This record gives sequence, structure tokens and C-alpha cells, in this order.
Amino acid sequence: MATIKPGGLGIKTRLFQVIFESDTRLAKGFDIFLAFLIFLSVGTILLDSVPEYHARFGEIFYGVEWGITLLFTVELALRIYCLEKPKLYLKSFFGVIDVLAVLPTWLALLFPGAQTLVVVRLLRTLRLFRVLEMMTVVGEGRLLLDALIRSRHQILLFLFAVLIVVTIFSSLLYLIEPAEAGFTSIPTSIYWGIVTLTTVGYGDIAPVTALGQFISMMIMLTGYSIIALPVGVFSAEVIRALREERYSDEACPGCGKHRHEVDAKYCKHCGTWLNEETRDPRRS
Repeated sequence: MATIKPGGLGIKTRLFQVIFESDTRLAKGFDIFLAFLIFLSVGTILLDSVPEYHARFGEIFYGVEWGITLLFTVELALRIYCLEKPKLYLKSFFGVIDVLAVLPTWLALLFPGAQTLVVVRLLRTLRLFRVLEMMTVVGEGRLLLDALIRSRHQILLFLFAVLIVVTIFSSLLYLIEPAEAGFTSIPTSIYWGIVTLTTVGYGDIAPVTALGQFISMMIMLTGYSIIALPVGVFSAEVIRALREERYSDEACPGCGKHRHEVDAKYCKHCGTWLNEETRDPRRS
């Protein structure tokens, strides 16, 4: 998400600290309350999708949904109010999710009968994505998100390479196998290739020729051999993020060495006071 700042001093700054930060008791309380609302909203959506529960408790679910929608709307309005540039937030991933979390219910109110539309029902389920906001509340969640963002290029390159391999093998199976075996088109063969590469193996499509079965075996072995690659990349980024959180990049003013712990007061190599902006208490 783009860098966001409070829209001014006073109440806007205080609101910003409560809503977008979590280093005070009030901010942590807000995060806990928001987490409760999110899980309550998700639980309501899940239960309301069950026909039996919808028939028995539909009115209760409707009331809970409206209550949650009103609270989410107030929260969104406060987020917009306290920001210097609200458009930056509204264009961000979580800003779009916040808007979509309240939009369907208001659409149903503004347009009578809209609650019966499939589109509105589908939009309502987008509120499930608000669970992702919990990743930004927990420190460890932020660490995982940072690691995922840093490794996105390697993961995308890996997925692209896998897609090339699957397309090649699947095209071969389309040429080798008869249509009766289920390989009626290259896209269908790609579906089979992905299922085989991931070692899921639904069994709805299977090669019948010896050469096709040999290629299937190679795809499965390839899946076992490469499935650990993205995990290794992501793990490396997590370890890197852990080290960055633990250690500071600032050099010691005495010996010039790095890699001191964030809360260290003195250099572990020469004993120099690290905070150059304050005076060494030993000399006072």
C-alpha cells in the first residue's frame, strides 16, 4: 500500500494512530474489536450460505449484516477523514476491500430487489477478504506479508516456468493420446497436466498409451522435485526479514561495525555508546 499520512494535527492524528497503528492500548483495542467484527461478518456469511440456516435464521443474519455494515461504514469514513490523501488509500488493495465490504448491502437498500441479484450476493462474499487485514495487525503477519512481497518476482518466475513445462507436456499428451482417453483439447490436457504435476491425480483423465504413461510419470517426478523451490525462496525471505527486525543497520560511531541488535545501547565490539543523538550516561 502507498505511504499514507494523517491529514493534520489534533483529532486527525489521534484517529490515524488508533486506526492505522497498533502501538497504543487504544489502538490495540480497536484492532481487537475490528478483528471481532471481521470474524463475525465472515461467520455470518458462511452460515447464511447454508440453505437450512438461511431459512431458520435469515432475519437474524440480515440484522447482524446490517449492524456490521454500519460499523464498517463508520470505520471507512473515519479512515478517509483522518488521511492526508484518502485517494491513495482507496486505490490500495485494502482500501478497495473496505469499499466492497459495505457496497453490496447499501446497493440492496438503494435498489429494491437488488438483494436477489447474484452479483450482489457474490460481492457480499468479498467481505471475506477483510480477514487479510488481520495480517497487518499482528507483527508476525506483517513479517510474512513483507517476505511474500519480496519474493513475488521469484515466485512469479517459478510459476511461469511451471506453466511452460505443463503446456509442453500437455501438448505432447494431446498429440499422443486418443480423444477417448479424455485428451480432447490442449486446454483440457493442460488441466490434466496441472493436476498431475501437483500430484493431486483426480483420475478423471488418464493416459492409456505406454508413452503417455511414461510422460505422466516424468511430470509427477518433476512435481515432487520442484514443489520445494518456492517454499525455499519464501523461507529465505522470512529469515531475512527476521534478521532485519532483530538487527540495526546503523554503524558503531566508535569502530564502524554493523549488525547490532535494535535495542542495544552499547557496541558489542568496542563498548561505544550507539545513540549519537543522546549523551553516554557513563560520562555524565
